[in-house]
Amino acid sequence: MWKCPKCGRSFKNENQSHYCGKAPKTVDEYILAQDEEIRDRLQKVRQVLVSRLPDAAEKISWSMPTYWKGHNIIHFAAQKKHIGLYPGPEAVAFFSEKLDHAGLKYSKGSIQIPYSDELPLDLIAEIADWCRETGNHA
Repeated sequence: MWKCPKCGRSFKNENQSHYCGKAPKTVDEYILAQDEEIRDRLQKVRQVLVSRLPDAAEKISWSMPTYWKGHNIIHFAAQKKHIGLYPGPEAVAFFSEKLDHAGLKYSKGSIQIPYSDELPLDLIAEIADWCRETGNHA
């Protein structure tokens, strides 16, 4: 077991990524708690999701920004080296060719957008549209 030196929580994996401290109550709080250099990127992802999911409620779930309409539609979060986008396994499978073409890493239900890369805002919008239209969710 590994114990985080900042918050004292214990985890199975050493240096496991997690949110230290009290979970934010709003997406604004979440973004303001992140390092200054990535806040703008998070706001851009947020703007795309808000515009594509206008009927969805914005909330914090699993300690990350979430868009919800009867179920979790999509999440995003700041990670150590990337922004994680979490549209669910069906969306990732459906968009795998486009994700490969964009050079993005992905696994079951999650997509990694490195901070060093340009944000694929059009692809994020397309994924959000697909999640809204199909009813698939994270």
